[in-house]
Amino acid sequence: MILQEQLLQVLAPYRGQRGALIPVLQKAQETLGYLSEATISEIADFLSISRNEIYGVASFYAQFRFERQGKHTVRVCQGTACHVRGGRRIMERAMQELGIRPGETRPDYKFSLEKVACFGSCALAPVMVMDKTVYGRMTTVKVKQLLTEYEEA
Repeated sequence: MILQEQLLQVLAPYRGQRGALIPVLQKAQETLGYLSEATISEIADFLSISRNEIYGVASFYAQFRFERQGKHTVRVCQGTACHVRGGRRIMERAMQELGIRPGETRPDYKFSLEKVACFGSCALAPVMVMDKTVYGRMTTVKVKQLLTEYEEA
């Protein structure tokens, strides 16, 4: 019931706008964290389009997630500058500390881990982003410290 109420608030401004699928999906994910089957069904009913059409659009774009994410998202840059300056070691340490691989979420839903091609912060390489905060010139020691801070928060 709570899902329906939250979703109705998201959907209300788009009533009758069948072409508003992408903004609706973005708002729903922003509000709920991901696009569950129940969310997709509600959106399909609201916009009078099929669930298959929604999945077709949402799966085309990398920004949409179909699984619950962790409270904190850890993104490790694997771009050229980060790679040259030890980005692989940063990723390996994050995987070791979190016990998950890129694209996974811990069972306690505290952390999700993602591999990113480039953040555009090459001067700070290697770079790790926690939620929306950029941490540059990372070392394996800093990775452990940072993850411990977020774990305890």
